[in-house]
Amino acid sequence: MTGREPYSSKHRTALVLAWTGSAGAYHAGVLRALAEAGVRIDLVAGRGIGTVSAFFSAIEGGARLWSGDGLWRQPAVASFFPWRRSLRLLGWAGAAALAVVLVPLALLAVGLVVYPAAFVLRLAHLAAANALADGFTSLVREAFLPDRLPAWLAEVSLLLTFGVLLLILRAARRRRLRGRHRERGRFWWRVFSAPISNRESIRFWQAALWRLITGGTRVPEPDPLQLSRDYAELLVDNLGQPGFRELIVLVHDVDIRRDLVMAALTEPYRQAFFGRRTGAVTSAQRSSETLDFTGADRDHVVDVLAASQCLPIFTDPWPVTFAPESYWRGETHRLCDRPEGIGRLLEEVLAAGADQVIVVSAVGGADEPHTLTEPRVDGRGRVGEWLAAQETAAVRDAVKVREASFRGLHQIRPDHNPLGPFDLDGAYDERSDRVQLLRELIDRGYADAYHQFIEPVVGAAEPTP
Repeated sequence: MTGREPYSSKHRTALVLAWTGSAGAYHAGVLRALAEAGVRIDLVAGRGIGTVSAFFSAIEGGARLWSGDGLWRQPAVASFFPWRRSLRLLGWAGAAALAVVLVPLALLAVGLVVYPAAFVLRLAHLAAANALADGFTSLVREAFLPDRLPAWLAEVSLLLTFGVLLLILRAARRRRLRGRHRERGRFWWRVFSAPISNRESIRFWQAALWRLITGGTRVPEPDPLQLSRDYAELLVDNLGQPGFRELIVLVHDVDIRRDLVMAALTEPYRQAFFGRRTGAVTSAQRSSETLDFTGADRDHVVDVLAASQCLPIFTDPWPVTFAPESYWRGETHRLCDRPEGIGRLLEEVLAAGADQVIVVSAVGGADEPHTLTEPRVDGRGRVGEWLAAQETAAVRDAVKVREASFRGLHQIRPDHNPLGPFDLDGAYDERSDRVQLLRELIDRGYADAYHQFIEPVVGAAEPTP
């Protein structure tokens, strides 16, 4: 889809990256194609996993995402967004308890095989027939003596119950130490909380960002505060240099019910961006919604990166403590991603002076008649389908509303993507009747960028003199 005017490399161009989870692999393929074609990108923006892609692309790190041994090809990616450990352990404990209860029934069920076998042997006049039947009968009698199986079952059940209680108390203590004591609700809700964990994803991207900053040297990873400052310093000091791009990322503050926008812009766009919204909105209120890489807000770079990996409802939000001298006076707020944030992101890109924008999303468009696929019944698959439906609607509405605001608005998105946001180890595709892997999504993003934008849009534009 294109806007009112043809594409031109003379216009200020923004790249907007959306969605979450496995969509980062699609972003990587698109970034590779744009880099190879020499497409000029002045500003990169993102939400969800697009925030990660934007962070890397802004400091000339896009190749780390798509290369042959790149980050999206690492085996560790498959472990992102698992069910929370406490829920998994509780599930295994429940399965073990059920197995213990079924042991007597399983033992009796063996008789359905043993006694017919003994009968067949007896028809064959074999001496082993009586020995087999009598031996199994004796085994059952011994197993059900008061000091045997009944006592063993009771002991195992007590151990399992005690183990589950220890897990619950340990989880409650850890959450309290992490500052979760402000939470209200029943005890079990405060213990188990959201069902999906994002800790592996957050740790992976923080470590990868540090390796990018240090050039892969063996330097111990600093604390999140120092990592934030190092990244902000690298980006701000090199804005305007080849390979470095201006940056806008978006997360949502659950406590104040507002989006937070973090930006690193060059002049005169920076002054216009942070100085807008006059009238009923005060300067202090504007500063509460916008974070500037060049000021004290640079300390929250890692917080924004982590919050972008927090899905509403399904994962815990990321707690952020603001500085005492800030607008929020040292309060701790909870940040997360917002699937409908693409509309706000386009608004912020427009305010940053972008003339034309390229929107990249890894969800396909609306299905044609008789192309519906079977709904997922697994837990994470259902969550992924819900998120994909929200993303599709949000992108469609945002593009429709904001298309006339730009000289040109272009989209790169797959016609069909069988991978949900949590299908990081692949998923079965009904259309191709095979399992499609994450690395194929990188190639699809690369091909779509060429077929949907580079060849028909950039190739059709007039050459720059």
